[in-house]
Amino acid sequence: MNRASQLPPLLPLLNLFLILSSLPNPSTAGTESFIYGGCSQLTYAPGSPFESNLNSLLTSLVNSATYSAFNKFTIYGSSQQDIVYGLYQCRGDLSMPDCADCVTQAVSQIGVFCSSTTGGALQLQGCLIKYDNTSFLGVEDKTVVLKKCGPPLGYDSDLMSRRDAVLDSLDNGGGLFRVGGSGEVQGMAQCVGDLNANQCQDCVTAAVGKLKSDCGAAAYGDMFLAKCYVRYSTGGDYSQAGSGSSSSHDQQGQTSKTLAIIIGMLAVVALIIIFVSFISRSLEKKGGGK
Repeated sequence: MNRASQLPPLLPLLNLFLILSSLPNPSTAGTESFIYGGCSQLTYAPGSPFESNLNSLLTSLVNSATYSAFNKFTIYGSSQQDIVYGLYQCRGDLSMPDCADCVTQAVSQIGVFCSSTTGGALQLQGCLIKYDNTSFLGVEDKTVVLKKCGPPLGYDSDLMSRRDAVLDSLDNGGGLFRVGGSGEVQGMAQCVGDLNANQCQDCVTAAVGKLKSDCGAAAYGDMFLAKCYVRYSTGGDYSQAGSGSSSSHDQQGQTSKTLAIIIGMLAVVALIIIFVSFISRSLEKKGGGK
């Protein structure tokens, strides 16, 4: 009998290990998951002075994020068309290592997402980066860039009263980063750091008003304007919620990932048992044939 024909099917086992190793790490998915992105229609030529300045800007964003949660830069060129303006901002409750990781991830993604464009913005769960060849620094902008509303809650006057109270507390709060909660209802608001106090307040008030009018009695709501956002969830800890989803939805997703890992590990164990059994039987037959 050909010994090669007795070899167990190792390729499915190897593929299973590769699949398991490629599963996302739940500990990092929260801050680095995608929310929205946008790119300008204007493009630059490869190898141009603008591309060199843009690379310098993106490097500055990554370096600065190791010690500051917000920074803005202007990279000048020999002509007006080569100037690049940019900024980054991390969520107000992130540690500096998490901030740096998020900005690094955003910079690596925007090069693909906005390939060869003179302007781009990328919002992840934990950070925002933005660049353009036209100055936007310090300019208030209440353009809606993303709106997501959850499914209706149905008639629950107490829960909606709590929701409105949380949104009002965010509107009336001070500072660039604001959080609030009432029981299971959690909310968060943040302005981009280049706005002054009055501009920030104006932007948050606009976002809160749009959430109330557009999302109504929704289980969750995200209102991202160009220079601020307001988010709420009726499902618990909002900072762990997924993009445009409630915390319960995120927890279900994490449970599914965990279940998939467990099933995969059980499959690996089963294949190992089959392999050992196959080898054992083969050795017994060989010994009996002598």
